[in-house]
Amino acid sequence: MARARLNSGNGIDEELPKTKINKASLSNVGKLLKYLKPYRAKFIIGMFFLFLSSVSLLAFPALMGSMVDAAQGKQGLAFIPANIKSIGIIAFIILFFQSFVSFFRIRLFVEVAEKTLADIRRDTYFNLITLPMDFFANRRVGELNSRLSADLSQIQDTMTTTFAEMIRQAILLVGGISFLFIVSVKLTLLNLSILPVIVIIAVFFGKFIRSLSRKAQDKLAESNTIVQETLQGISNVKAFVNEAYEANRYQNSLKAVVDLALRGASYRGLFASFILFCIFGAVVSVIWYGSDLIARGELSVGALTTYIISSLFVAGSMGSFPELYANVQKAVGATERVIEILEEDKEQVSIHPEENEIKERIKGGLQFDQVKFAYPSRREITVLKDISFSANVGEKIAIVGPSGTGKSTLAALILGFYKPQQGHILFDNKDANDFKLTDIRNQVAIVPQDVLLFGGSIRENIAYGKLTATPEEVIEASKRANAHDFIMSFPEGYDTLVGERGIKLSGGQRQRIAIARALLKDPAILILDEATSSLDSESERLVQNALEELMKNRTSIIIAHRLSTIREANKIIVIEKGRVVESGTHYELLQHETGLYRYLSNLQQEKIDG
Repeated sequence: MARARLNSGNGIDEELPKTKINKASLSNVGKLLKYLKPYRAKFIIGMFFLFLSSVSLLAFPALMGSMVDAAQGKQGLAFIPANIKSIGIIAFIILFFQSFVSFFRIRLFVEVAEKTLADIRRDTYFNLITLPMDFFANRRVGELNSRLSADLSQIQDTMTTTFAEMIRQAILLVGGISFLFIVSVKLTLLNLSILPVIVIIAVFFGKFIRSLSRKAQDKLAESNTIVQETLQGISNVKAFVNEAYEANRYQNSLKAVVDLALRGASYRGLFASFILFCIFGAVVSVIWYGSDLIARGELSVGALTTYIISSLFVAGSMGSFPELYANVQKAVGATERVIEILEEDKEQVSIHPEENEIKERIKGGLQFDQVKFAYPSRREITVLKDISFSANVGEKIAIVGPSGTGKSTLAALILGFYKPQQGHILFDNKDANDFKLTDIRNQVAIVPQDVLLFGGSIRENIAYGKLTATPEEVIEASKRANAHDFIMSFPEGYDTLVGERGIKLSGGQRQRIAIARALLKDPAILILDEATSSLDSESERLVQNALEELMKNRTSIIIAHRLSTIREANKIIVIEKGRVVESGTHYELLQHETGLYRYLSNLQQEKIDG
């Protein structure tokens, strides 16, 4: 899980988890690198420009040192002229050259990274929307969205910046150290005798400080959770007069955060002091020893200047590697999560519209034959047990029963969201597995209890049932769904924006738009999943009239809570604890004195009378 980290203010940013770099993780990186293949020529040219810009940078310490020697009338490095003006001109020529190649290097790397990431984003999204429902049932939307945003952004940053910077710093490090040996072997050996001690202490001390920092971040996250829980349940807090309890809980959490933060600050202060002492101590040592070498005639002032500038290059390169390596670890972790989506088994659905067109028509016959089903994430709980029933073309079949008996699961099975573990589902006496999945879904429509509308216009939401629908077809479907009048009452009519998830519309209005959408689809089989259970009486009347229009001349599976809405059904299937316990017409089932349907009917009638 991603860990929260403190930003420069008081908020919390999301920090992507780091992954150890090993053979398996590098294998995943290799799978994504294939996306670079179409752009490999530009990538290679960008790498060449990167090499040129990095190597040219190494010339500056030598030029600056030679300029100091030239000012004293001495010859610096043999291949550099002992003339201040000439050295200055050479420096500006190299600077211009470096700026020129740096521009093209950055331009090429960004182009390659953007196009590569666009391809990865496209394939990840395309694969994501063709995954089976079970995949989404076990993951949060925020987590999946993070993979398309945060994870891919981390990969993008690594490709455009981190990767190039690591190569650049590696060239500067290797070239810088080599140059230090050329300038002065004695000074370089002095530095190398100090460096291992600093690095070892810094690594171990740094890990300890990061551990403290993570604990402080976790504590802060806990305190923020207390705030979130308290505000979400503020009515309960006030109802139980627990304001003092919550205040004390939050205060104790903050105290723990402060204690950890102060402890961490103490160690960070010690660490910072140690590093400063080592860095400036190394500088003083180099200048001290270098001055002694100058006094003895073993080193020139310009050579010492060259050495100090080169040392700064080397130190800067070494200091940048921990952060760069951490970014690479995050990118490797992000790669693993993206690869997981790309390698998931997809449904038999295409992202190309022409491949999803109906190949085999369904007339509307439906049959469940001894179907047994448990959700893949909860295989120990059998939801449906030997369910059998049939619906002839054009019949209305109602499914009733107590909550949690598997009624809505039937709808998911009809749509092919899941496959039964045993038994068969048949359309027109032909096994569902013999149909293309897109053929089934193209000819089955559902009007759920909680209608989800997209954030566009009413017209777009209705036309979602048939993307090629004309404006006239959209209006005709709306009229048949009792939706046209309320749509035209809005100033912008069919172009009215419904808001996120249709929040600007009432429940009844959303239902009628969903019915218009289903009418436009013109399915062979219609599923009504408690489509009127959460509506007031007036909205229910309008929606029920629209549903009657929708159910004409098509097979309808009505999952109902209000039994008054299914009295005219051709057959009522009563389910209890995942089994069919009764079936028949409304009047036949009322004759069973000990039957569940009669009990439920009487219970609802008592509520109405009461």
